[in-house]
Amino acid sequence: MEAFLHSLNAAQRQAVIHGDGPLLIIAGAGSGKTRVLTYRIAYLLWRGIPAEAILALTFTNKAADEMRQRIRELVGPTYAHRLWMGTFHSIFARILRAEAERLGYTADYTIYDTDDSTALLRLILRNMGIGAHVLEPAAVRHAISRLKNQMISWQEAAAAATTPRDRLIAQVYAEYDRQLHINNAMDFDDLLLNTIRLFRTHSDVLERYQERFRYIFVDEYQDTNRAQYVALRLLGQRHGNLCVVGDDAQSIYRWRGADIRNILEFERDYPNSTLIRLEQNYRSTKRILALADALIRHNRHQIPKRLWTENPEGDQPILLVCANERDEAAQIVSRIRHELDRGYCYRDIAILYRTNAQSQALEEACRQAGIPYVLVGSISFYQRREVKDALAYIRLLLNPADSVSWLRILNVPPRGIGAVTLEHLRTAAQQWHCSFWEALQRCEQIPQLRRSAQETLQHLIALLHHFRTALDTQPLDLVVLEYLEATGLLAYYRNADEGEERYRNLERLIATLSEYVEQSPSPTLHDYLQSIALLSESETLPENANAVTLMTLHSAKGLEFPVVFIAGLEDGLLPIAHALAIPEELEEERRLLYVGITRARQKLYLSYAQYRRRWEGILPSQPSRFLSELPSELLHIEYSPSAIPSLLPTESPTDGPAEGLLRPGLRVRHPVFGIGVIETLSGKGLDTRAVVRFSSVGRKLLLLRYARLQPLE
Repeated sequence: MEAFLHSLNAAQRQAVIHGDGPLLIIAGAGSGKTRVLTYRIAYLLWRGIPAEAILALTFTNKAADEMRQRIRELVGPTYAHRLWMGTFHSIFARILRAEAERLGYTADYTIYDTDDSTALLRLILRNMGIGAHVLEPAAVRHAISRLKNQMISWQEAAAAATTPRDRLIAQVYAEYDRQLHINNAMDFDDLLLNTIRLFRTHSDVLERYQERFRYIFVDEYQDTNRAQYVALRLLGQRHGNLCVVGDDAQSIYRWRGADIRNILEFERDYPNSTLIRLEQNYRSTKRILALADALIRHNRHQIPKRLWTENPEGDQPILLVCANERDEAAQIVSRIRHELDRGYCYRDIAILYRTNAQSQALEEACRQAGIPYVLVGSISFYQRREVKDALAYIRLLLNPADSVSWLRILNVPPRGIGAVTLEHLRTAAQQWHCSFWEALQRCEQIPQLRRSAQETLQHLIALLHHFRTALDTQPLDLVVLEYLEATGLLAYYRNADEGEERYRNLERLIATLSEYVEQSPSPTLHDYLQSIALLSESETLPENANAVTLMTLHSAKGLEFPVVFIAGLEDGLLPIAHALAIPEELEEERRLLYVGITRARQKLYLSYAQYRRRWEGILPSQPSRFLSELPSELLHIEYSPSAIPSLLPTESPTDGPAEGLLRPGLRVRHPVFGIGVIETLSGKGLDTRAVVRFSSVGRKLLLLRYARLQPLE
């Protein structure tokens, strides 16, 4: 252990050997936070703390696996296996499996992913007579998820509703909760809420887990939401040994419920806590860090820190000024070729952007240039149609009450169970006040169903019962293979359009199950299904392909690349349009760019387009206001041959007219649009804008500090 400690810097060592009590570790980008977490856990084990008394919570399975592997290398596989380590959702799902009956569920409850939840809501909206023009299922799912993240029940949502839409959402929320219970299912948010409900309503369960988990670790604490915060408060009350690691400067998930106040107010919530800052960066060059630091200093709400590194000075980051999005993509491709000539390979390079829509021009440019790329955010393996069909069949082996899975597979492969039959089944379930599964089992009592449909349903139910029984006596992967064969699903996709590719995907699914069975000491079907249900899209992508990575800035968090391009630094894109008028969201957009910059190890390119095609046509873009926060000496500016040299946000706008010289009705000249007349002026200082009507291009909204308008009177 002394040798391990000697390899740490002073701040890392202080965090590792910290005694008992709450500990906040502010870990700047690239400062070795995973190393500190794993070493601290290893240090506790070395001190004699039982592995079972340690709980480590992460946000991705990949992070949990990496931590467990490092601990295995430090202390051996026996200790590592006994640790409770995983994502919030996987750990709480594990607790709920053991305690589900106390909440009215069975241990074999189904976890609904986003698609499943949306499918259930689509059915609910249909039954309630609410059309998609009134409430769209995906939008309702998002609204309910936000309410759950804030721990707002449907009763509270109904009481607080002030608009007809809010009242309607509360009604749908109530029915959604009821249907989840009928289906013996929970969505992702329920895994957190039901754990809290379990702890609050069963004090003996809470006391048992409080006593068990003497030391609690949380990675990426800045990303926790209200429910996670409350669950941690409950679990950590007895021993108070809560160690959280995070970076407020990398809090970028406000839109999905993350509350930056959890980390900013940690010391207030835990008055006897210790704060340790990890500020030495091991990832990036000095120049890249200087740029990141200059940017993030403009955020008001933050825990002060200053990253530094012993890495080389490195190349100066480059700002590419491009004519339009096609030109921007072409310039990025040109610089990629340049970096390849310098010795980098495709996998060393990432192109980051704010919105998925920006990828189209970049993808096309890469294809035309013959540059291989991987697009993060495309349909992941477990979201493909044939794989979702197979998983729906498999889920029914555990939980026949799962109506969403039944509705997905009843006519896949086609077996004559159409929309009319499904409507009769749903109507019967409503009239009998029973679940869809119970209505299926009583299908012969539904006179509206054809005899052939009844026989088909009874055969399917008998098939399910047979293979559910086989799970008790035969190998898991063999049962699933024979079951999918018996349902006709494998043959259906073997012979369908694109059959070879779809069938290979099903083969791969069965292979993953076999791998799980071989690697697990006690394989169970619900453990396997749970591991799949909790995978994120980024964790199902191929890891070793030699290709350029294209992804959004949100997807890039936690990753690093030798060469990074960040495209689209324009007001309306980065920062995104809806954040421009909201200070909290504008600060999050700045943190998002900070995350992008700190992904780069050696080379960094920023770019923006002077014009971009929108619904209204090809319109001028305003360079991102964040560029004006970057000192000009930290960036090397390069113009595309097609771009128009103009004043940049990193330069001082000293040669334009003073704001006071401009007024509505004044004739002005613009270097691109020519002569126009100012119609209105709005805003103050650096944010002063003008609406100008030009004879050549019509009305334009311009930011005066960049527009370079010259009065003609």
